[in-house]
Amino acid sequence: MNSGNRLRQAWSKVSDMRMERKLLLVFLLLVILPLTFIGFVSYRNYSHSIEHNTIVYSTNMLSNMMDRVDDYIEDMVRISSIPAYQDDIRQNLIRSNRYYEQRAQSSGGGEGNSVPTDFDLLLSIQRGIEGNISYINNIKRGANSVYIFDQYGNGYYSAKSGIRTNIKESYELWEQRMRDTAGEAVLFSTQKYTSNLKSVKYAFTVVRKIIDKSLKDVGMIAVDANISVIEDQVVKLDRVTHGKSLIVDADGNVVYDSGRKLLTANIADQPMLKQATGQNGSFYLNEGGERHLYIYATSSHNAWKMIISIPAKELTRDSVVIRNVTWIATFLTIGIALLISIFFSFALTRPLRTMIRLMRRVQGGDFNVQFQVRRRDEIGQLGSQFNQMILQIDQLIADIYVMETKKKEAELHALQSQINPHFMYNTLESIRMAAELNDDRDAANMLAILGRLLRYSISDLHEEVTLASELDHVRHYVELLNYRYPGRFELRIDAPQQLTGYSIIKLVLQPIVENAIYHGMDDDKPLMHINVAAEIAKEHVILRISDDGLGMTGETLERLNRNLSGQAVALARAGGNPAGSSGSGIGLANVNERIRLHYGSRFGVKVFSESGRGTVVELLLPFAGEGGGG
Repeated sequence: MNSGNRLRQAWSKVSDMRMERKLLLVFLLLVILPLTFIGFVSYRNYSHSIEHNTIVYSTNMLSNMMDRVDDYIEDMVRISSIPAYQDDIRQNLIRSNRYYEQRAQSSGGGEGNSVPTDFDLLLSIQRGIEGNISYINNIKRGANSVYIFDQYGNGYYSAKSGIRTNIKESYELWEQRMRDTAGEAVLFSTQKYTSNLKSVKYAFTVVRKIIDKSLKDVGMIAVDANISVIEDQVVKLDRVTHGKSLIVDADGNVVYDSGRKLLTANIADQPMLKQATGQNGSFYLNEGGERHLYIYATSSHNAWKMIISIPAKELTRDSVVIRNVTWIATFLTIGIALLISIFFSFALTRPLRTMIRLMRRVQGGDFNVQFQVRRRDEIGQLGSQFNQMILQIDQLIADIYVMETKKKEAELHALQSQINPHFMYNTLESIRMAAELNDDRDAANMLAILGRLLRYSISDLHEEVTLASELDHVRHYVELLNYRYPGRFELRIDAPQQLTGYSIIKLVLQPIVENAIYHGMDDDKPLMHINVAAEIAKEHVILRISDDGLGMTGETLERLNRNLSGQAVALARAGGNPAGSSGSGIGLANVNERIRLHYGSRFGVKVFSESGRGTVVELLLPFAGEGGGG
């Protein structure tokens, strides 16, 4: 009984422990012990044997690979000696040298003494040499290009997959290196070039002087070998070692790189090449934050060095012993960890998952949730704070909803009331003057138009109308003004048929037209043009009202746009003058505020103007499809 009590007390203490100590306990039992056990058993018994076997096996493969490369180069050297035994090639080279020598001598005596081009002779020489080149080119697979030059650098060649486009530069490089040789073959490291087939090639080259029977130089032969002859063998090697291979010549120039990143580069100053001393060997080196094993072997014929880079993590992948030991250790560790995890998982995960489910319900908008607090640990404290937070958020949302609803209603009524009285006073003054000047007919017409305008203006503030209705309202307004100022205003409307049914809030165009007329009218111009245009721009509708009136200065325009962007909203709501010039911005500020309240802060009004050139006002509204509004 006492043991049971002690056990319950111990479990209670563990349950009430701080989360920090619980996580530490789980980490010690489930992570440190298994990893220590697996690492000790695996690496202590097998790491040294794996490294030794890998080095021995890879070194043998490297030696065999370098022997095959040496054999191939030796074949290229033999191919380069063939012209020395081909009378046809030597005789044609002598003919070519003699022809170009005569041309060189005659050109020194002036243009009038120049030897004419003998195309038949050149064609005969070309056929005689290139016919033999084709035979040479087919002797050895991989010798895909053979070039023969006379002493003046004129080339004759045959290629299986295109010739060098930089043959002149290549000849100059080869000729410079061959000047001090006596007919022995010279091996050039890999070069990058573009063929006449517009493809990029990499090839290493064997170059040799062509000597006639009298030991006189008659030309030069260059045999290109595409690096694919090496690549075929290296790919197999890399597949076995899971590494990357590199072949470097005696000067540190990269002959072949299986990663294709260092081809033709010089890496004589890199650490891996500096450590690769002697005929063969191995060493470890960190590369890109990862430890690599480097194994190298050197050719005894041409001093080329082949290096294999194997990531250290790859050394254990093919070992059957390590695999078996690792699986056994892993299963034992998992079994132990599973028993411990089952014991602790209920206490650790159930409250956390419960809180996650509650949070998801809150995310979906359900605030009628409560976390059951049963412990005094961090989860219990977190649950208590969570419950208090939900209550406060729910209350705040309710308060904000009521406040925003009342605020929006008040702002809409206040903004609407700013527009209608101002318009009515001006209209009544126009009717009074028309009645005095024209007796009854014009007054009757003006009253009829005013009736339409008033009926349109005083209906439900929340009502949306079509763009066509809003444009009709502007037409009536300008028609009424032309009674007051006969023939003074001309209205033009350009709206596509697609937007005639577009839904829009009321009274957004007329206040802007009114503002343009009363603050942009130029007394020196007998006629003022007002244009109203509508267009669809991607996901937006743009309404553009332009006039050719007085315009405004740059300072006034900047202040007006700054106010409209929201920096003077409080002043506009209070009935002040956001534009700062005779009330010219009140109508614009009201329309701008109504658009923002209805559609969002991304939409609103922007003004463009130039003093003496007129003003353009743009309204940016949302477009949700044909005939639709925001």
